Amino acid sequence: MAIGILPAVLKNRDVDLLQSFESRYEKVGMPALLILVITGIYMALNYLPFGQWFDFSNHLSKHISLKLIWLGLTVVFALNARFRVIPNLSAKTLPVMGFHIISVTLLSILFLITGLSFRLNFF
Repeated sequence: MAIGILPAVLKNRDVDLLQSFESRYEKVGMPALLILVITGIYMALNYLPFGQWFDFSNHLSKHISLKLIWLGLTVVFALNARFRVIPNLSAKTLPVMGFHIISVTLLSILFLITGLSFRLNFF
């Protein structure tokens, strides 16, 4: 979305294109986010007890903590976009939506890097 849709939307200030994409994507995106939250918490519980999640004292807790932080931020951006930005979407508020899209894209990249580091021990 950040590479394929957003540049054209911002260049043409085309609110309709973004709303059309969002209405189709939301049917997949929100259930996927819910599944991500459920499986993320389930996996974290399988690796460490709840009380050690944000310990940052060892490799395992550091990575689980980071992934849960990325997850929480993703949920915050998604809910804010869904309930505050999208209902009031206009040509004037397109940059705010663009910020949300780019932020979630960057968080996805952080998820990937953290997951790789968990397996390959980057940090």
